[in-house]
Amino acid sequence: MPLPGEGAPKASNELLFYVNGKRIVEKNADPEHMLLSYLRKRLHLTGTKYGCGGGGCGACTVMISRYESATKKIIHYSANACLIPICSLYGAAVVTVEGIGNTKTRIHPVQERIAKSHGSQCGFCTPGMVMSIYALLRNHMEPTSDQIIEALAGNLCRCTGYRPIIDGFKTFCKESVCCQNKENGVCCLDQEDQLSLLPNKEENTCTTLFPAEEFQPLDPTQELIFPPELIKMVENQTGQTLIFHGERTTWISPVNLNELLELKAKYPQAPLVIGNTSVGPQMKFKGVFHPVIISPTRILDLHVVKHTGDGLILGAGCSLTVVKDALTKAVSKLAAEKTKIFSALLQQLKTLGGQQIRNVASFGGNIITRSSTSDLNPILAVGNCILNVASQGKLRHIPFRNLFADGFGNNTLEPDEILLSIHIPYSQKNEFVSAFRQAQRRENALPIVNAGMRVLFEEGSNIIKDFSIFYGGVGPTTMAVKETCQALIGRPWDEQMLDDACRMVLKEILLPSSAPGGKIEFRRTLIASFIFKFYLEVLQSLQMKCPSQGCSVPDNYASALESFHTKMPQNMQKFQDVEPGQSAQDPVGHPMMHQAGIKHATGEAVYCDDIRTIDGELFLALVTSAKAHANIVSIDVSEALKISGVVDIISVQNVPGQNEFYDHNVADIIFAREKVTCVGQIVCAVVADSDVHAKRAAAKVKIEYEPQEPVILTIEDGIKHNSFFEPQRKLTQGNVDEAFKKADHILEGEIHVGGQEHFYMETQSILAVPKGEDKEMDVYVSSQYPAHVQEMVASCLGVPSNRIMCHVKRIGGAFGGKLMKTSVLACITAVAANKTGQAVRCILDRGTDMLTTGGRHPLIGKYKVGFMNNGKILALDFDGYFDGGCTPDESIMVTEMALLKIENAYKIPNFRFSSRACKTNKPSNGAFRGFGFPQSGLVTESWITRVAARCGLPPEQVREINMYKENDLIPCGQELQPENLHRCWNECMEKSAYHTRKEAVDDFNRKNYWKKKGIAIIPLKFPVGFAVRCFGQASALVHLYTDGSLLLTHGGVEMGQGLHTKMIQVASRELKMPVSNIHICETSTTTIPNAIGSVGSQGTDVNGMAVKDACQTLLKRLEPIITQNPKGTWKEWAKEAFEESISLSATGYFRGYELNMDWEKEKSHPFEYFVYGAACSEVEIDCLTGDHKNIRTDIVIDSGYSINPAVDIGQIEGAFIQGLGLYTKEELKYSAEGVLYTQGPDQYKIPGVCDIPEQFSVSLLQSSQKTTAIYSSKGLGEAAVFLGCSVFFAIWDAVVAVRKERELSEDFELNSPLTPERIRMACADQFTEMIPKDKCTASWAISL
Repeated sequence: MPLPGEGAPKASNELLFYVNGKRIVEKNADPEHMLLSYLRKRLHLTGTKYGCGGGGCGACTVMISRYESATKKIIHYSANACLIPICSLYGAAVVTVEGIGNTKTRIHPVQERIAKSHGSQCGFCTPGMVMSIYALLRNHMEPTSDQIIEALAGNLCRCTGYRPIIDGFKTFCKESVCCQNKENGVCCLDQEDQLSLLPNKEENTCTTLFPAEEFQPLDPTQELIFPPELIKMVENQTGQTLIFHGERTTWISPVNLNELLELKAKYPQAPLVIGNTSVGPQMKFKGVFHPVIISPTRILDLHVVKHTGDGLILGAGCSLTVVKDALTKAVSKLAAEKTKIFSALLQQLKTLGGQQIRNVASFGGNIITRSSTSDLNPILAVGNCILNVASQGKLRHIPFRNLFADGFGNNTLEPDEILLSIHIPYSQKNEFVSAFRQAQRRENALPIVNAGMRVLFEEGSNIIKDFSIFYGGVGPTTMAVKETCQALIGRPWDEQMLDDACRMVLKEILLPSSAPGGKIEFRRTLIASFIFKFYLEVLQSLQMKCPSQGCSVPDNYASALESFHTKMPQNMQKFQDVEPGQSAQDPVGHPMMHQAGIKHATGEAVYCDDIRTIDGELFLALVTSAKAHANIVSIDVSEALKISGVVDIISVQNVPGQNEFYDHNVADIIFAREKVTCVGQIVCAVVADSDVHAKRAAAKVKIEYEPQEPVILTIEDGIKHNSFFEPQRKLTQGNVDEAFKKADHILEGEIHVGGQEHFYMETQSILAVPKGEDKEMDVYVSSQYPAHVQEMVASCLGVPSNRIMCHVKRIGGAFGGKLMKTSVLACITAVAANKTGQAVRCILDRGTDMLTTGGRHPLIGKYKVGFMNNGKILALDFDGYFDGGCTPDESIMVTEMALLKIENAYKIPNFRFSSRACKTNKPSNGAFRGFGFPQSGLVTESWITRVAARCGLPPEQVREINMYKENDLIPCGQELQPENLHRCWNECMEKSAYHTRKEAVDDFNRKNYWKKKGIAIIPLKFPVGFAVRCFGQASALVHLYTDGSLLLTHGGVEMGQGLHTKMIQVASRELKMPVSNIHICETSTTTIPNAIGSVGSQGTDVNGMAVKDACQTLLKRLEPIITQNPKGTWKEWAKEAFEESISLSATGYFRGYELNMDWEKEKSHPFEYFVYGAACSEVEIDCLTGDHKNIRTDIVIDSGYSINPAVDIGQIEGAFIQGLGLYTKEELKYSAEGVLYTQGPDQYKIPGVCDIPEQFSVSLLQSSQKTTAIYSSKGLGEAAVFLGCSVFFAIWDAVVAVRKERELSEDFELNSPLTPERIRMACADQFTEMIPKDKCTASWAISL
């Protein structure tokens, strides 16, 4: 490519930047090469993780530093490495998690605090969390609590529930993180209803999980210095144009405005890229290609921040963080009358993306994309802002609203023009400006609908002089409401105007039922609701300015004006201290830090994709079906084979062994053979020399299909077509029909529970390495079940299992999602490695992972319940229909567990239960934390709630009257002792001050019309066990070396649940050996054969027993040696034993519990013990938007005798937040053709920091009953997921208050998840009545 026009500055192709203090020089860097892959593959800095590739999860967060010549300051900011092109790093210093500390030198205080506060479980998100806070501390050594929360808003965690992360990081805050001096001036933890949570030495309880006073202080003198060379480079700017030629794309970075305009004239279609937050995802996820990219980051004209006599000019190249800071400073200095537009923009900037996105995304880029979901454009449009645009020899000033004049976002700018700056005027006297938005998650989420509204009144009156409204999320771009606003000019600001405005706007903004994004009625309702909110805001302001003028905002409407904001949560954890006589060396019962916690925090912990590239290694990308049900007519790979670097295409023809695996009557399939049965089914795979080439070639594979009928996408379709996996499961007891006749009331209903994506932070990862002889192969895999991987890979390759060695060091989260599906992907990777004879790596990108792997089973539960006037249940008839997907996977077992646990904590004398898994044309669903109970249990609690409403009784009263009593039998006939169920319930009632707070909730609801609170308390009975003895067996192996160190191996997989940590604690107790002597290397089929998967909360139970057995065997051998030298060291004992030829290696084995289930007799003993608990949650909902705030949650759980309270409490909190996501936030959307829309964190929202209850306490029940599990502990990983439904029913309670006040039926049903859409539409009012109702027409997404 020729250089830019004649007379341009000298060009350079040399990219210079620093990483962790090391000088990096790249010549002709590839513009398509992102910093993340550069760090991981070129520099081997694997601490920075791939989580989503789109800037939505924060796992790849790094800190970037630059020197600003204008201010003579070094700026530090966090950024998503997955979005940063390396070409943009000229003159920058990058710091990764490895650069701030490590175990070989010193760890940084940020790393220390997240690890020692137990803020790391699987550890995959931990480096990103560390770097977000590190960047904050480089700018603010003593941050406020709000800054901590803001810094973490762009980071996701699926394991911890965020509480311990925040607890560790808030120790950096200077001010007290207590809520004292707020509201009543009393700390929330000292209020009467919290006193029971404080330490009580008489009860031998603890409330401290880590000693904060022992943390090392933050010392800024120890940080990496900014490279002096980069300062000199900026100060002595030579003005070189940077030009980098990549494989397909050229990157040009001009040095001045004239050169930029010249380039834009020459390459009018070339995008301008500063933050790459828009162009990057388009290129990565939508296949958009740009042969030339222009990067104007060094042009100072684009970075101006200038105050004028009539407003503020902001350069189009300013980052959103710079814009936010400039507006904040202006608001603090100027009169409020002048800054109403500024304040509205600030309101949106607080929740727009995460901090990492705001730090790099440009103001102009956000504007010029004309995205329908831009939160800023509606305000800039109503604010009469001006765009200053330039081209060669020409400068234009365009009214901002002209960008959207045609309603389609077509280009107002000429192809050769660039946006130079934006003029934001000061607001006027008698002018009011407001911003509104509603999203699936309050922060770091695109809006469903947003709006900017402005009104100007005639002097001294409430007569409208000018009015403008712009909406986002209701059309192809930001939409102007012209006709309505024009018609309202001259009208007084009163209720008649409001009513007319809403009706006119709903006619003017046409939102068809098939509009992209769906949620049509909800979006229409938000259109009107936002106008009403604006009406109230303005009315209140008018009233304050002139109390005698017009009407005022009623007192019970005032809370509608208050938005929900994220606060630093206040937490309390309570657990039982160890017995006074316990040895100080015995770690059991202590809150011991995760054994790899420090390595997680430093980035030294190795995950599957962190394994160094092997010489000649190839990369694999999947080719998946685009049809839900079709025959494959042909597969054309010719174009794919032409792509540079492609080595081979792998398909069913290359499978030397078994391609179909039958556990039931339908096979689980490796490669599709002749037909496909879901979108996302794997048809073939491309193997290439890089992941980029493999993915590029996979997109070129052309598959011709012959569509088949029927296409079954929903449970209703499955029922209609009688499409089920066999067998159906049933449980019956008593005479249901006779009981119905005796009942005072009969209630029938149906509830839908949506599915859930596992969203483990580490996507599916496999590395297959052929050994070169005897058909041996090493398979490094992120799997919960390596033995199953071994078995399937061996069968697929047609070799004995002893030739396949599976290795798992650790995995970055799983939750059931890395069982069967991982084995299928391992088979595909192994087939590719077998055919090519080279190592093959397969790392799924987030979208492909979500598309192909399925998740939690959606459920339709149909019930008929008979009960008495006092709420006593007599009989229940239940039919459950689960969406199993296209192959069986774990669906039959899920339906079984759901049925066996369905009644939760309630005795039902007469019942008739059945459950079936529907066979549908979607990816097969499988195991997920809770294994069917979170769905079926929600059905039970729903009809319990409805029974209470029908009887006119409080729900907690109906729950209590039906709770299991001593010696009751559960539906399968197994006896239980529910003493701890009642203890948990009563303690939770007491600790939460339920009755006092219920009265306060009722009082709040009487005083507030548009905001309502709700409170609910839910009991828990969670049986542990899988009804089959062989699923509970385990093995362990211990090697004692002559230096006194112990290598411990067991069959469990460490995936964040702290299993390895607990196993070290067990070994330490049994051998009376310091934990520092004990090491766990990996889980491998070469050391522990035939190990059962780490599932069902049984990891510690069964592996702990095996480890105990192995240690006792070893200790028994060493007893004579130790007896002879009781004060000796382990080194001395081991050496002596070796010299006496005593084996220093021992195996341990646990046969499993005596469990069984006879489905023919419907009676058996499928469970070993029960986890009991209770949770009380309080929420507040916004009736106008459907938003809700989690105010407080109190959990009490019977954990038995906890081996590690920190790990157990972390599991409870993480499970609870995951359950909160299931029941209130996470929503899967499919097209009518079966395509998953919600592929990645942009579309699929798991809970974030903003979703934690403002007060969150967890108490482990004291003096629990003894169990048969290791040391009388209990497996807690799954149980607390269900307690997330306490938030669901608290929202239900708030909706009841709404409907009662509006004289609507209090007996109603709500489906899960209770998203803002469902909450808003349940709160029927005059605005929901206004919206046009569509007749049955095609919609954007199917209803699951």
